[in-house]
Amino acid sequence: MAVSTLVFMGLSFTKPRSQRLFHYITAAITLVASIAYFSMGSNLGWTGIQVEFERANPKVGGNIRQIFYVRYIDWVITTPLLLLDLLLTCGLPTPTICYTILMDEIMIITGLVGALVKSSYKWGYYVFGMVTFFFVAYTVVFEGRTHARALGNDILKTYTLCGVWTIFLWFLYPIAWGVSEGGNVIPSDSEAVFYGILDILAKPVFGALLLWGHRNIDLARLGLHVNDPTEGGLAHTSNQTQPATQTV
Repeated sequence: MAVSTLVFMGLSFTKPRSQRLFHYITAAITLVASIAYFSMGSNLGWTGIQVEFERANPKVGGNIRQIFYVRYIDWVITTPLLLLDLLLTCGLPTPTICYTILMDEIMIITGLVGALVKSSYKWGYYVFGMVTFFFVAYTVVFEGRTHARALGNDILKTYTLCGVWTIFLWFLYPIAWGVSEGGNVIPSDSEAVFYGILDILAKPVFGALLLWGHRNIDLARLGLHVNDPTEGGLAHTSNQTQPATQTV
């Protein structure tokens, strides 16, 4: 995660400052994930929760399970940024982007609450999370592709690749939750490996695919305009008050 952060930030210097938005967002994703994994690797950011299902398997024996809440703090920050990367790529309207990110936040928070609940009520939170996930998936797969298609084949190709990649991986997270925090089927070590592989594919690999696809896409084509006076933009806001017909 940390290496990919340095790579993404380094690649940003190959672009003009006004074209670095996706590099900054993508590097922020892996930076936050790096801190989360440093915490988990240091055996920090967890609490013990009484399990709903006690298993005979000695690897998951006992009635207390280690729940890494720091993982959810990571997700509540990074998954909205992942969606922002995707939905800005396809040029979705701002209200749709904000509402989709809200649904994503609900999905993550209900997952955390469910993981911290020891009774069968945890599965109620699981259902709430799945409902919001299907909303996010619909927006990415259907609405997003419709908007991306209108922007050009290169944008559609990049968006489709990254969008399908993300949603496929996100379908696996509820399975990981069900056999770990939810059902107490696999031990915490196996849980860490399961989530770790998914996070690597969903963050550094996703970021590499996205930035590669964006290498020849100007932000203006996506309806994004970043003014940088050092690149020949307006140096003084007072110029905006001059008559529109004036030649500078």
